[in-house]
Amino acid sequence: MSQTTEKIQNCHPLFEQDAYQTLFASKRALEEAHSPERVQEVFQWTTTPEYEALNFKREALTIDPAKACQPLGAVLCSLGFANTLPYVHGSQGCVAYFRTYFNRHFKEPVACVSDSMTEDAAVFGGNNNLNTGLQNASALYKPEIIAVSTTCMAEVIGDDLQAFIANAKKDGFLDAAIPVPYAHTPSFIGSHITGWDNMFEGFARTFTANHQPQPGKLSRLNLVTGFETYLGNFRVLKRMMEQMEVQASVLSDPSDVLDTPANGHYQMYAGGTTQQEMRDAPDAIDTLLLQPWQLLKSKKVVQEMWNQPATEVAIPVGLAGTDELLMAISQLTGKAIPDSLALERGRLVDMMLDSHTWLHGKKFGLFGDPDFVMGLTRFLLELGCEPTVILCHNGNKRWQKAMKKMLDASPYGQESEVFINCDLWHFRSLMFTRQPDFMIGNSYAKFIQRDTLAKGEQFEVPLIRLGFPLFDRHHLHRQTTWGYEGAMSILTTLVNAVLEKVDKETIKLGKTDYSFDLIR
Repeated sequence: MSQTTEKIQNCHPLFEQDAYQTLFASKRALEEAHSPERVQEVFQWTTTPEYEALNFKREALTIDPAKACQPLGAVLCSLGFANTLPYVHGSQGCVAYFRTYFNRHFKEPVACVSDSMTEDAAVFGGNNNLNTGLQNASALYKPEIIAVSTTCMAEVIGDDLQAFIANAKKDGFLDAAIPVPYAHTPSFIGSHITGWDNMFEGFARTFTANHQPQPGKLSRLNLVTGFETYLGNFRVLKRMMEQMEVQASVLSDPSDVLDTPANGHYQMYAGGTTQQEMRDAPDAIDTLLLQPWQLLKSKKVVQEMWNQPATEVAIPVGLAGTDELLMAISQLTGKAIPDSLALERGRLVDMMLDSHTWLHGKKFGLFGDPDFVMGLTRFLLELGCEPTVILCHNGNKRWQKAMKKMLDASPYGQESEVFINCDLWHFRSLMFTRQPDFMIGNSYAKFIQRDTLAKGEQFEVPLIRLGFPLFDRHHLHRQTTWGYEGAMSILTTLVNAVLEKVDKETIKLGKTDYSFDLIR
């Protein structure tokens, strides 16, 4: 049962060995597990419309949520600022979860510390933990900024971050010159996108609260992405701004710290938005919110503190989404959209025409965050696809209404259903009863694909991996989904999934598609 250095096996072949199979059988016997026949009987029942009706009556139970918690989003926002150490006031296990979550997605070490609150802190409060934690974090890691968020424990007992941080500086545990933006991020409400929004508000208040804004003083724009994990999207934004000769600051840019080179030197702090960029933000022409459904507090800060319009731009996914972003920037800055971007747009349109035959009428089920799902749905409609099942765990009723309005306006959205406050166990039921051609979502949906296949090959709904997290595939987080470049990438992924399914079906039948085998 042991590995050997001469032949290292991964889990799949290793656990198929007789010794492991005997061990598993003994474990099932000890636990008095149900028979395979009973398991299969219950499994088949969970694929029926009868079970779906019961599933959607659930009120007090979430099974496999299609979202993460607030502090995880706060950590990502913090990583986007230069020389910043994310600091979580709460239990050590929570921070281990955040770090491993990002480690598995970005395949990169993620700096984040905790003050390890335990039972005594739960009773007496975490002030001492925060004092010692800030002191140690500053001495060991020497950040220029320490960004503090909270977990459930700190929130349940009501720890006051503003008072604790002020006292830590007053009592000499932390240099008073070190900025400490903070956000209360209870995990039991909201989601990762709420946490990102709360932490951005914390940075804005820390660096601009005493600034007298003069919008337009600086001939530049602010771009606020919200919770975004495709590193290529930050790069494509900056590239498009350079092509338009527009001065712009991406406020919270983690693309360097989460994609450092292997050059023999570990960089805990690489790239990111500088303190000066944040201090200058109120003097920009405007601040564009690129995922407006998740940037509620950010919008309020920009409008009330910076006296800027806080222009909301639909997430720049697909043709029309990118068009709207570039036209908004052109109108705000007076800069023309260059021929290079017009050429890129034309290539995207050509690709859409090339692939229309294969994508037209294909049915998709998809889930994810509000802006991501809305942008992807819009692009699917542009491609002539039919997004029949759309699920967003952290969407609200206003978002659902806006989605239905967009779908009703398209001939390809007439059969679409939009679900909010629903989890992946709901989505699983829908994949069995609605039977789309494909599902689009993060890595967790692979288990739903396996279940659809277990019901029978004719019921399989293949998964196309788009979103967050993407644990079981490498380097997808480096790709681009925004702009014309991102639309080309998504289109390529979609159409090749369709063609792969065609090939799989002909191979399964032991036949060849005589007319089109090599002419797709």
